[in-house]
Amino acid sequence: MNFALDTNQWLALAPILIVSATIMWVMVAIAFRRHHWWNATVVAVGLNVALVSATYLVLPQLADQLPDFLQAPILKMLDFFGHPPLPQYITPLLVVDSYACFYMGLVLAAGLATATLTFAYMEGYKGNKEEVYILLALSALGGLVVVCSRHFAAFFIGLELLSLPLYGMIGYLVKERRSLEASIKYLVLSAVASAFILFGMALIFAQTGTLDFIQISHRVGTAASSGRTILMVGGGMLLVGVAFKLSLAPFHLWTPDVYEGAPAPVAAYLATASKTAVLALLLRYFVETKAYQYVTLMNVLTAIAILSIVLGNILALLQDNIKRLLAYSSIAHFGYILVAFIAAGALATEAVGMYLLTYVVTTLAAFGVVTLVSSPYGDHDADALWDYRGLFWRRPNLAAILTVALLSLAGIPLTAGFIGKFYVIAAGVDKRLWLLMAALVFGSAVGLFYYLRAMAQLYLRAPWVRKFSAPLDWAQNTGGLMLLALAFLMLLLGVYPTPFIAIVQAAGLAGQ
Repeated sequence: MNFALDTNQWLALAPILIVSATIMWVMVAIAFRRHHWWNATVVAVGLNVALVSATYLVLPQLADQLPDFLQAPILKMLDFFGHPPLPQYITPLLVVDSYACFYMGLVLAAGLATATLTFAYMEGYKGNKEEVYILLALSALGGLVVVCSRHFAAFFIGLELLSLPLYGMIGYLVKERRSLEASIKYLVLSAVASAFILFGMALIFAQTGTLDFIQISHRVGTAASSGRTILMVGGGMLLVGVAFKLSLAPFHLWTPDVYEGAPAPVAAYLATASKTAVLALLLRYFVETKAYQYVTLMNVLTAIAILSIVLGNILALLQDNIKRLLAYSSIAHFGYILVAFIAAGALATEAVGMYLLTYVVTTLAAFGVVTLVSSPYGDHDADALWDYRGLFWRRPNLAAILTVALLSLAGIPLTAGFIGKFYVIAAGVDKRLWLLMAALVFGSAVGLFYYLRAMAQLYLRAPWVRKFSAPLDWAQNTGGLMLLALAFLMLLLGVYPTPFIAIVQAAGLAGQ
């Protein structure tokens, strides 16, 4: 294996290298002096620079979608500074292409939003605050490695680097019993899922002699009939482990308890960045190994999708805790994404990208409101729906943002969620997946009820409830500014999605 890299390969690795350097810098900064604002700012700057570098890598593809007056200066800038042609294959382990850059951007944006929301949240925490930013940056680094993986070794290293810091982040509030309980649950169940993934990799390697995705595709076709049974078992074990990471039914039981116990910004990260990275890798694996041709596998995915949609929405109906409601909602939403995933083809890849983009923006906004309402107290989140009763009369702007987020999760027109759901329906209808379409319609109808029920709480007058509320100057703080930006993006995606569609199309996955 040749590890010598040329200049273009180093440039393609810039987002990963920048996040790695940020981690080292924050560790050194904490060693010299603990300062909450300074260390949070270093992480935010590092993630911003990494996000800019990931965007720069795909500027040639994006420039084609821009008007001529913007296209010309961008192309001149690229000529002046130089630009690595994509894709760049960095050893047999990693590939940096437009697809990887798009999902790296999503992971970094979610990490950046989490960092700013965490800063607002941790201001009221009495213990050491700085280490949470190291854990966040480490997890984001793991997510970047996962989305660039084209080899099982890189995938597993990235997955563990993504997951291990989450155990500490979930249990960071060490004096809060629910936080520690959630961390232990996630640790134990995630270890079991990792064991399934490792055993599945071992079985696939035993029959193919390789861990490279494309080589696996070539050798599976020539495997003996006796070996195909072992390959199916290995693929099934991989699917179980990945389904746990994505909290797909029936491997979802950890989700509501972990979301409820985790600090609000950590739950936001867990619901967005970690799942986005794993799903991006799963889609690449399915395309490069041509797994869509196996009817049995697609039938299993269909059953998982229907089960996730039905169980996620029905169980969300029973919740009076907004974190648990969003947890069950996320199970249903990844069931919707599986509908597009199963459809296959170029439109399906575009649908998965659009849905993930709208889901990440909307979920971060919803958890962002929970974070800001909870932040002055530090030890206990405002997670019961009862805590939000009458929020409109105390903080009308926060109530408006949460209203838009809930409407977007429900898929109401003129919000981001509508565009994502429209794409999924288009992909399903294009492939005539009528059973999945029926499940999607049923799930959307049920979801509308519990989202509206939660939204109604915001506008009821109830002066006797506990006064969880954001500080009056929340919109001038970093967390408030991030929340306002997310609210703007939710509406912009719903009203004018054209530039975002162009970005997703430019990040298409070759081979679909």
